[in-house]
Amino acid sequence: MAGSGRRPEHRGPPELVSGGAGGGARPSRVVEIQSQMSERAVELLGLPEDRPCLLLDVGCGSGLSGDYISNEGHYWIGMDISPAMLDVAVEREVEGDLLLADVGHGIPFRPGMFDGCISISAVQWLCNADKKSHNPPKRLYQFFSTLYTALARGSRAVLQLYPDNSEQLELITAQAMRAGFTGGMVVDYPNSAKAKKFFLCLFVGASGTLPKGLGTECADGEEVRQAKFTNERTRFRNAKGKSVKKSRDWILEKKERRRRQGKEVRADTKYTGRKRRPRF
Repeated sequence: MAGSGRRPEHRGPPELVSGGAGGGARPSRVVEIQSQMSERAVELLGLPEDRPCLLLDVGCGSGLSGDYISNEGHYWIGMDISPAMLDVAVEREVEGDLLLADVGHGIPFRPGMFDGCISISAVQWLCNADKKSHNPPKRLYQFFSTLYTALARGSRAVLQLYPDNSEQLELITAQAMRAGFTGGMVVDYPNSAKAKKFFLCLFVGASGTLPKGLGTECADGEEVRQAKFTNERTRFRNAKGKSVKKSRDWILEKKERRRRQGKEVRADTKYTGRKRRPRF
């Protein structure tokens, strides 16, 4: 959201930003990370599996997050302040509806309209003041209070962000809680400099159980931590932060996430993730 300090070329993670990343042809690595974070954000929403939902994508950019939402069978509306990014989304013929707007002015939708909200690498820009009239705390509160109203009771908002410092993180969280949200920060891979990701997971209405961050299961003892560390180092070296899709590691991680969500999952066996032999 350029009007709140965001420039179109700064859509991806800071360590991967390049001068041309905001255009129509974006580096494949940035696209890959954007898709991974979108998948994780939708997962943290805890959406029902028996029906499609309507989601809001704040700072939707060229619609990469929306592509994942559509692939999961849900509907979405995207908001972004950059006409150029929305033009790219239109050219890509994304399935969601698009709205040119500065979320620092609020979320202009009727109460209870959305079943959830995600945002990838956008909300932290509301902490910047590009104009004399910009007041970051007020803009954040306007965003969170109107977002709270636009979300259905019992739904969630999952906002992935890159805070510059702890003060910025506290400012964002404080304004969200002031607006009525409950919840907190979910940090994936907190001990990794490259894979570490912040997700502000917010609940509307009744408080839910805050999901556990990925890569935090190894906190119980030295031996477990060492084994987990070795496993993650191998995975990061081979897949740069994430297991190869459909691999055994990827399947086991997905099953573990579903178990933490309280869903029924088949037990792991030596056949889990094993490919069938081709028939002749």
